[in-house]
Amino acid sequence: MSSSNTAREAPPNVAQPNAAAPGLVERTLTRLFLRPARVISATTLSARFRLIDLEGVTFEGNQWSPGQKVQIKLDGGFMTRTYTPMRWDAARGVTRIVAFAHGEGPGSNWVCRTGRGDALQVFGPRRSLDLAPPPVTSVVFGDETSFGLVASLGLQGSARAVFEVGAIAESLQVLQALGIQPLALMERRTDDSHLAELQSAMLTPSDASTQYVLTGKASSIRQMGRALKAQGIEARRIKAKAYWAPGKSGLD
Repeated sequence: MSSSNTAREAPPNVAQPNAAAPGLVERTLTRLFLRPARVISATTLSARFRLIDLEGVTFEGNQWSPGQKVQIKLDGGFMTRTYTPMRWDAARGVTRIVAFAHGEGPGSNWVCRTGRGDALQVFGPRRSLDLAPPPVTSVVFGDETSFGLVASLGLQGSARAVFEVGAIAESLQVLQALGIQPLALMERRTDDSHLAELQSAMLTPSDASTQYVLTGKASSIRQMGRALKAQGIEARRIKAKAYWAPGKSGLD
């Protein structure tokens, strides 16, 4: 969703508004950094996933590559959520995101309630995960927030993926709708023992040209990165971007 697509907050290097004068600061930041867009389609894929198409002049003619991000301003202060587009049509000025309602909060409320015709303010595309040019062969580790990234890479070349998720049945339903067939899909365990099994799936099959892309939960990325390096995978072949961490925001 990113996409892809949970607890990813305000644009870096943009100051948060002072509570004493939210109206003026919010209007100033909106005018300087954000551009208008609207929802032209919102399709429900499951209870917590929606496929959302956004249209805006700011998307027209903009060069985009998989891994970049778009930030969407929510109502109530300068609060944003970040998504990894899965598709970009610069000629029409349209981008598509896979939005995941992660828990409860303003971002999840927007995912569940937004519909065709809704106006919004956006920031991007902007660099997030540098995958330009897209790797010919890649193996992506991630979770529900990584579905959009994997879908975008699948359109560009050979992308395989392993996922840790909260609900197997729902994730399979969404991945099938997106045309993604994962190498492995496992439910999270509290002791993180599933990560060792996912690591094995990432390493087979692979060759010296394979690039490993680690996304999603920060602590899982750290563990997977250490495991890959312990197996002799050079650091130059590993790209990583944490999309979220429990109790934190503003990671991306």
